[in-house]
Amino acid sequence: MSGHQRIEMMGCAIDNLSMEDTLQVIEGFIASGRPHQHVVVNVDKLVKAQKDEELRRIINDCALINADGMPVVWASRLLGKPLKERVAGVDLFEALMVRAAEKGWRVYLLGAREEVVSRVREVYTQKLPGLVFAGHRNGYWKPEEEAQVVEQIVQARADLLFVAISSPKKEQFLGAYQARMKIPFAMGVGGTFDVAAGKVRRAPVWMQKVGLEWFYRFLQEPRRMFRRYFIEDMAFFGLLFKELRRR
Repeated sequence: MSGHQRIEMMGCAIDNLSMEDTLQVIEGFIASGRPHQHVVVNVDKLVKAQKDEELRRIINDCALINADGMPVVWASRLLGKPLKERVAGVDLFEALMVRAAEKGWRVYLLGAREEVVSRVREVYTQKLPGLVFAGHRNGYWKPEEEAQVVEQIVQARADLLFVAISSPKKEQFLGAYQARMKIPFAMGVGGTFDVAAGKVRRAPVWMQKVGLEWFYRFLQEPRRMFRRYFIEDMAFFGLLFKELRRR
């Protein structure tokens, strides 16, 4: 990609883009008709990519890489290569749904439980009457069904594909099949469908701004999120300290 800076942090590339910059880049992707994969990088993904070489390669090969998480933005400043802003996956999803309704882009939703993904489609059909859905499917399938899932997406001829399955499975799925699916813009959205369906509440704006959105999420699902936030993600601070010493 050209026209903007791509920085490196802890072995992963991140594009230095604002939300508006990101939307303009995506418009160019869709106009081209060629397949492009997007990924957001947060603390959890940076930690996982240290041990998972395939995940790191997939991230770095993506056409567009945004920083989702204030700790990543703060770390970029400490390392002397400041990112413009956080581009949260949930905010980008919302902005793209609005733009898709305006421009007639076809949207495919893949992932989460059937009642959740169906509810997301229902919510946005009501909220954005001009939005065209190419299709949707839940995120549960057996390995032998994967080729059939891919074929369903190929036949849907979508412009935008949003994938709400867990990491690194969603990155691996897109890395393996994007060339076959030929979606102009494919994006992993993590827990965004749960938020869009009203199943999980988003943190108040002040918590988002001060980098405490993760803590709000933990308070909603403490048993599920404790290991990720308080054990696995703590490695991020060690990695940051190492980078600071190296520089």
